[in-house]
Order: sequence, then C-alpha cells, then structure tokens
Amino acid sequence: MDGFWSSAEGDPPRIMVTGAAGFVGRLLVQELSQHLPAGGRILACSRTGSLNGLPACADAVAFDMADAAGIEDAVRRTMPTHIVHLAGISTLAEVAAQPDLAWQVNLFGSLRLAEALARHRPGGNFVFVGSSEVYGRSFQGGVALDEEALLQPTNLYACTKAAADQTLGQMASDALKIVRVRPFNHIGPGQAERFALSAFAAQIARIEHGLQPPVIRVGNLESQRDFLDVRDVVDAYRMIVERAGRLPNGIVLNIASGVPRRIRDGLEGLLQLADTPIEVAVDERYMRPSDTPLVLGDAGRARTLLGWEPVHRWEDTLKDILEHWRHQRPPK
Repeated sequence: MDGFWSSAEGDPPRIMVTGAAGFVGRLLVQELSQHLPAGGRILACSRTGSLNGLPACADAVAFDMADAAGIEDAVRRTMPTHIVHLAGISTLAEVAAQPDLAWQVNLFGSLRLAEALARHRPGGNFVFVGSSEVYGRSFQGGVALDEEALLQPTNLYACTKAAADQTLGQMASDALKIVRVRPFNHIGPGQAERFALSAFAAQIARIEHGLQPPVIRVGNLESQRDFLDVRDVVDAYRMIVERAGRLPNGIVLNIASGVPRRIRDGLEGLLQLADTPIEVAVDERYMRPSDTPLVLGDAGRARTLLGWEPVHRWEDTLKDILEHWRHQRPPK
C-alpha cells in the first residue's frame, strides 16, 4: 500500500465523499480514483445516490445530511476509513430561505457524521471542508490571513460553517482524526452560473451564439478575491486524504493562492477571449454595499505539510471556464 495512506487497521482505504454530485465532489471522486492503492474504494454520496460517470472503484451511496438515522446507517453499512465532508447548504440565498435546515445540515449533520465515524470506525479520518468565509470581519485588516486569524463570520452561512469547524476541532481524539480545511474562492469549468466569473463566461457564450444582446450587466467589480482553480483545490484535498492519519489531529489548513485579483480582472480576461465585442454596463441591482473589499489567504501551512502549490495558470483557468460554456448545447 502507498506509504502515505493510513487507516486504523491498515486496511485499503474506503473513502466516503459527501456532496459527490456537486461541482467539487465530482472532480474529487475522479482525482481520488487515479491515486487509490490496490483494493481501495470510493463511496460517492448524494441525497439520491443517482450519480453518472463514476469510476469503477466507486460506489454510489444515498443519504440526506438532515436525516440523523440515514447518516448513522450509511456509515455503519459502508465502514469508511476516511470521510471527506463536502456536502452542505452553501448559497446565501438557500441559507436565508431555510435557516433551520442550514443549521441541521451544516452543523448538526456534520457532527453526526463525525460521531458515526468514531463509533463505527474508531481511528477513522474525517476531513471537514469548511470555508474561508468563517474569517469574516478579520479580512478588514487588509492582509493575507493564516489559520490563526480570528473567526468573525458576517453571514448565516459562515456562522453555520464556523460552528461546525470549531466543534469538530474540539472532537478530535484517538477515536477520530480530524483535519479542518478552509478553502478560498475556487473557480473552474463546470461551476454554476450563480458565481460571478462563471456567470460572465456563460453570458459571453450566449452572446457569441446570438442568444443575448452584446451587453454584460455587472455590480461591484473592484472587490479582490483569492481565486483558485478548482483542480488545484481538489489536488490539495487528495493530498490531505492521503496524509490525514499523519497530520496533527484537529489541524486547520487554509487552501489559498495568496494572490489578490479583482473581479474586474476576471471579467476583462474573459472578454479578451470573446469572439465578438461586448459592452459592460454597471447595474445598481447587482451592487452589494456590504461587500468585503479584500479576501486573501496564507496557505504556508499547506505548502509545508503537504508540499502543495497551485499549478494552474489564471489565464488557462479563465479559458477553460469559457470553453465549458461555449460547448453547452444550448448554452445555459
């Protein structure tokens, strides 16, 4: 077995990935499948269990993160050695519309999943994928934040993730090996149109197909974000899973580029790739008065412990996002 992989009994890894139907989850299942040692399996979890295109080493598993009994049963039946917990209610609109459900899924569902792993697979490895949004007001200092920065969430989604992050850190024990991950903004081909750069690319594709007038309406373009290619993020998650049993228990790892980029930089980069002239019009409906001007992370700990660095070029990521939307039939 690969020298990195570890489980309490030395068995081949059985890696449960929650949220396997999502933007990141689908890519992570594929990435893990290319690095599994002999006999390893991936347990790709979603609410329905209907997942297309799974690799041969993966099995679909169905359960709902709001269903305590379903979580318990799924872990008992599948006996994972590792859980990478991606599932959650992640958009501000969804959280605002169903705050009770957001707490049930993002906080209590996460805790139940970890507790079930500790009961049924003592010594199991639990990788909790949180969010850089937990830092909130700490970004107002205008510097790159490392893992020691104060958690000061500014929205309900971030509050649910911060609560889970902190509680899981407290749960780290001999029976449960915890790694908490705080990824910064990740983008890439296949991301939903509700995210800014994907929305710009989708509109450019529609304009090129003659399905939209040659105008993109925008809000605040001056905010700076720490953008990462999702493929670099997934690479980091895979490295974390491989080394989970050897990392300090309860550790927090930022996954960040350390490079601030304006939303405008992304839009301008996409427009340079467009096949036709396109006008940009500021629309007050899209302005966010409480927007955080700078979100920037320090991933020095991940570099030291994992040897991880982002490798995808910004220009290539933008090109791949636009090409994804160009090849939709018809563009969405």
